[in-house]
Amino acid sequence: MSLTLRLYQPSDATVITSWLKSEYLMRQWCADRYEHYPVTPEDMNRCSERYIDGQRSRALTMVDGCDIVGYITLRIPADDPAEQRLGFVIVDDSRRGCGLGKALVSMAIKYAYEELGATKVSLGVFENNPSAIHCYESAGFHRIPLLETESYKCLDETWNCIEMGQHKRIMK
Repeated sequence: MSLTLRLYQPSDATVITSWLKSEYLMRQWCADRYEHYPVTPEDMNRCSERYIDGQRSRALTMVDGCDIVGYITLRIPADDPAEQRLGFVIVDDSRRGCGLGKALVSMAIKYAYEELGATKVSLGVFENNPSAIHCYESAGFHRIPLLETESYKCLDETWNCIEMGQHKRIMK
């Protein structure tokens, strides 16, 4: 594999949205950020145009040679550019179990620290997504207890989020 990250391009949406095989998987990916299933490439590009500004938020596509194999966003969650928050993490569903998720997250963490100057990287993940939780833990994230649990209404259920984070390791 020859994995690299590059900026998201609107033409990527056709491949990325094809990985959302069910509304359940789509909701684990985006919670309530899209109003309906299935998400079309046009929906994804409208969302990207609206929320990805290239400064406070970025969308990145992971490629293996010429093949699109992953997608992730980074954004500043508050007015502190020292923190970057990962979101919309997804990999090619036909290549799950090959380490692509950990590679994507690890590359995004490196990008956040080295290119964006972050000292902290955070994310939220639904507690009903154990494979994603395992992926994030294997990439160095740890659970952060919160006083209040963030929850979303998805598919007539309440889904609770787990907050996770990590700080840049300073080498001496």
